[in-house]
Amino acid sequence: MDGKMLARLAAVVFVALAITATAIEMSRKEEPVEPWASSRPAASTVDPLRDELLRCQALGEAGPRDPSCLRAWAENRQRFLAPGSRPAERLPQPPAAPQTQAIPAQPAEAQ
Repeated sequence: MDGKMLARLAAVVFVALAITATAIEMSRKEEPVEPWASSRPAASTVDPLRDELLRCQALGEAGPRDPSCLRAWAENRQRFLAPGSRPAERLPQPPAAPQTQAIPAQPAEAQ
C-alpha cells in the first residue's frame, strides 16, 4: 500500500468511528437533571435557636456586637457543653495498654 491509500483508509476508519460514537450518544436517553441541592437539609422541626444562629451568621462582623447573637451563642455553647448532651451511643473504649512491670536494675557484680 502506498501512503495515499493508507491515509484514505485511516480517514474512512476515523469517520466511521465518529459516526458510530455520535449514533451511540444520540440513542442514549437523557437523565433528568437534578436541581442543585443545598448543603443544608430542610428543617423538619422549628428550632428558634438555629434560626437565630443563622441570622447571626448572616450579620458577619456585626454579629459579635449584637446582644441577641451573644445570647444565642451562649445558649448554643450551653447545649453543646452541658453534661449528658453527648449521644448515648459512644465509640467503644480502646483496650487498656498492658502494664509492664519495671525490672529493678541488677547491680554490676565486682569480679
